[in-house]
Amino acid sequence: LSDWGYEKTVARTQGLKVLFAGESGTGKTMGAQVIAAELGLEIFRVDLATTVSKYIGETEKNLDRIFGAAEGSNAILFFDEADALFGKRSEVGDSHDRYANIEVAYLLQKMEGYPGAVILATNFRRNIDDAFVRRLDFVIDFPFPEVEDRKRIWQLLLPEEAPLGEDLDIDFLATQFKLSGGSIRNCSLSAAFQAADDDGVIGMRHLVRAVALEYGKQGRLTLEADFEHFHDLIRSSGGAPRNGTG
Repeated sequence: LSDWGYEKTVARTQGLKVLFAGESGTGKTMGAQVIAAELGLEIFRVDLATTVSKYIGETEKNLDRIFGAAEGSNAILFFDEADALFGKRSEVGDSHDRYANIEVAYLLQKMEGYPGAVILATNFRRNIDDAFVRRLDFVIDFPFPEVEDRKRIWQLLLPEEAPLGEDLDIDFLATQFKLSGGSIRNCSLSAAFQAADDDGVIGMRHLVRAVALEYGKQGRLTLEADFEHFHDLIRSSGGAPRNGTG
């Protein structure tokens, strides 16, 4: 920017403003952590849902404190739950909408004055106003994992040190169950707890029950079409959800 003259003609700061967009559990937070680790920088994670206040002026004070704490550290600022502040506001209906626009403008101002990197994460890209997106340097989409991705994630999240049964069918798990990386992590850990309380070996029954429990948390039906010959297993399980018999 300095050597080629862009600092004077285009760039207002040398910082970066980035949006990570993708469904919950697709790796947005992990991506920010990886970038920070690669660069050897601290990462300050801020939940925007807790930063935004219903009281006029409080949100700006909270943002001031955040940027003030980060100033001089060159830390990466990672704002999670960006939807709490950034929404489509093409029509300003009342004073609350007008004030929300002021809050967005204020955060943009603070971001543009910050010399480091600011990453915003959202589960709903469509909810972010296009006028705001144009002010960002990069928008990175985190896609939901496909079958081959899910297979790799299952393999990575079943540790080699763990006592794994011979009946594990990773291909079945990856193909049948459309889960995010975060959900697969939950299933792997849940299956390990079940196995530790059972015979000490993680078997397919433990993983399938863990998937059924994860479906229950998400309000999804445990359909026979998904679980196939394991469906009777989860229906007879005391801790698994029994909604949806196909």
